[in-house]
Parts: sequence; C-alpha cells; structure tokens
Amino acid sequence: MKSLRLDTAELDLDFNAALKLATAIALHHLGDDTMLLSWYDRERDLESPAGVSECHEGCATKGSWDYALNRGARLAVDFDTGRYTFCFL
Repeated sequence: MKSLRLDTAELDLDFNAALKLATAIALHHLGDDTMLLSWYDRERDLESPAGVSECHEGCATKGSWDYALNRGARLAVDFDTGRYTFCFL
C-alpha cells in the first residue's frame, strides 16, 4: 500500500475536512472506483470498521491499518503523523 503523509497542522483541519481532502487525493490517484476501506481518528480514538483494533491492543499496528492491508488497500493518506488516517481500495 502506498502512503501519503501530509503535514496540515497549520490548516487546523477537522475530521470532515481531512476526509474530504483524503478522498479527493484518492480519486485523483486511484480513479473514480476508489473506496474508503478504513479510517482512524486519534483525537477521538475512533476507527472504522468499529472494533478492528480489539485484537491489536499493545501492538504498534492499528487495527484499521491492518484491516486495510489485508483487504488490498492501495493508498493510505496520513494527516499530521497519525492524527487522521484514511485507507482506500
């Protein structure tokens, strides 16, 4: 999976703005058939699909990342060193 890391701290993006930007990037790089597979919001400690990190307690790899890798994700967009992470197929 390719990773794109963005430093957007000065923009003070909220989750929805980061999601819109990540989706636009994914559409540009992967085409119209792209799909969001998983995401992680460190500030609220939320992820989708819900509960995928339950098996990863104490692990360095977040469940949302592992979930995406095991389902063929092609692009991860990471904001501010893990503040928000979005993985696309």
